Amino acid sequence: MERLNKFLAHAGVGSRRYCDNLIAAGRVKLNGQVVADLGVKVDPVLQKVSVDNQPVKSETPVYWVVHKPPGYLCTNHDPSGRPLATDLIPHVEQRVYTVGRLDEASEGMLLMTNDGELANSLMHPRYEVEKTYMVLVAGKPSTDDLQKLLDGVWLSDGKVKAKGVRRIKTQGDSTWLRVVLCEGKNREIRRMLAKLEHKVLRLKRIAIGTVLLDRLPKGKARKMTLLELGELNKVVADNEKRIEKRIAAGLEEATETKPDGTPVKKVRPRIIPGPGVIPPRGRTSRPFGKPPQGVPPGPPVGGTKRYDSPPPGGPGGAKSFGGPRPARPTGPPGSRPPGTRPSPGGSGFGGSAGGPRPGRPGGSRPPRPR
Repeated sequence: MERLNKFLAHAGVGSRRYCDNLIAAGRVKLNGQVVADLGVKVDPVLQKVSVDNQPVKSETPVYWVVHKPPGYLCTNHDPSGRPLATDLIPHVEQRVYTVGRLDEASEGMLLMTNDGELANSLMHPRYEVEKTYMVLVAGKPSTDDLQKLLDGVWLSDGKVKAKGVRRIKTQGDSTWLRVVLCEGKNREIRRMLAKLEHKVLRLKRIAIGTVLLDRLPKGKARKMTLLELGELNKVVADNEKRIEKRIAAGLEEATETKPDGTPVKKVRPRIIPGPGVIPPRGRTSRPFGKPPQGVPPGPPVGGTKRYDSPPPGGPGGAKSFGGPRPARPTGPPGSRPPGTRPSPGGSGFGGSAGGPRPGRPGGSRPPRPR
């Protein structure tokens, strides 16, 4: 018994997340009944599974390394009848698909498998699996051009950048570059270099993750070794753990996909402090437990008030917490009692209408020792 999404992924339907979307959309049936539970388990021997009323049979996962020549398409069907990458492995009985496409004019390494889960992890830019290319460009890119590739170049579908760029050698008026990417946008390298006015003359992928094309001839294929498969799975697992740590630390948002395949961002909830935790206060608020200036702290009453002792002067004082507010003094300017606030129009406001401002009692303050 295994989970239904895992069974579908191993059967080559797609990644586990994609299979979950198929189940949620009601497109998966188990013994003729629509499955509504994402956690349901299936026995491939005793139960029949179908997607869009098409039976799904369990297949042994296979992994092939293919050297694609120029002129082949990375698709399972072409109305024009052009050669396909799947034509290079006619002896493979399982229904396989390419992991990361190369355009028709490009050449190099392709991974072909029916393991949808691994394929999704290798292609998704979030997992940052490196793809290495050898690129022959017209002209001689300067150091500033290479730095622009590392910093990022704006294209029609956003900003893209290379993880690594190195100049290998010159060939006449052209230059060989070694470019490492972690994304897989359409014709990404060609468009990046065209933005810098360096046309790509030849593009060849030589590695995906830790798997190397090595000396495999053009148009030939070989099985991936168990050692290569183990190292590739380790790269994906390590990257997945790193992403989970970043999400847990709040440095990255968790994402999911809708049933139609479009991504949806899940905004991380704000952390609300529990009982006994004092949230941070604004700049104008006083620290908890510190009374206002001139008010001695008193014992709390029921834990509902911060300051329960009345200020000096009784309930009618200037800093009173209760009782009537003292009346504002009245009378002509200059006749206010000492110790009260002057009115804006009075002679004591700003020291402009009532003569010079009286000095500080006790004389001037002595200079501060250095």
